[in-house]
Amino acid sequence: MKYANLGTKGPVVSTVGFGAWGISGRDWGTTDDDKSRKAIEAALDAGVTFIDTADVYGFGHSEELIREVLDHRPDRDKIVIATKAGNNFYPSLGQKHKTTPINHDYSVKHLLFAAEQSLRRLNLEVIDILQLHSPDLDILERDEPWLALEKLKREGIIKHAGWSVQSFKETEQAHILERHHELLDVIQVRYNLLEREAEKVLFPMAQRYGTGVIVRIPLLFGLLSGKFKPDARFGDNDHRRFNLSPEKLEAYLAGLRRYQPLFDEYHDCSMAQLSLRFCIAHPACHTVIPGGKTPEQVRENVVASDLSFIPHEKFSY
Repeated sequence: MKYANLGTKGPVVSTVGFGAWGISGRDWGTTDDDKSRKAIEAALDAGVTFIDTADVYGFGHSEELIREVLDHRPDRDKIVIATKAGNNFYPSLGQKHKTTPINHDYSVKHLLFAAEQSLRRLNLEVIDILQLHSPDLDILERDEPWLALEKLKREGIIKHAGWSVQSFKETEQAHILERHHELLDVIQVRYNLLEREAEKVLFPMAQRYGTGVIVRIPLLFGLLSGKFKPDARFGDNDHRRFNLSPEKLEAYLAGLRRYQPLFDEYHDCSMAQLSLRFCIAHPACHTVIPGGKTPEQVRENVVASDLSFIPHEKFSY
């Protein structure tokens, strides 16, 4: 495992982290908490020191599972945890939902409340990184989210302020980083072999300001692991029913065929490992957060950290 500074102001983290949405028990079909705990353990045993989650994942369940594992780890003080806030799920507690409802709330009052609840669920004294959870541009243009982050930093509730950039808005929202780069220590960006919009404006800007970059959706919801065929279908409790609809799946698979020469050249590596290496190899990117529901998936993913012999230029098909 290799490690890198998360930008000029962020902590040192493993270049492959652990994305904890998939273990939340919501939005990814049926999950098994025991397997989820074992997946986290496998990641930490392999040298992963960065875990990314959000308060809304499983309505707090993801954060609770992370705490359950870390409470028994002698290395817990070495683990950097990033969480997110801004989706007020609290009115939905006790209700039945097949997928997570959206209820944006980026008020100072809610973000402070959400941070305190995450501290409690994670059993932490301070949150390493708190990120605004992919708000719309009209929310980002308001003062309240930024005032909240400033207050949380000033009061020592969070160490670092972050912003998870809304998917497919990487260029449209880039000016927000320019405006708030002094406050923002890190950003989280959707980026993978088939979705490279961030390379145009956002990544050069992040490099200019020394902003840490966390890459999410690096395996495109599992598609870049090579396990989905054109006829793949998902249940109504799985967000991929929409995000990998038959039409989208067909288009993604067509785009993926361009990279077959690369997969053939590095046939000793899995498609997932090469896809993760693509993200890490970009000079703007510091860590990548694939999900992992099982120890086997995690152990496969972490190998990507050490594939330094594959430069980013190899992925220019």
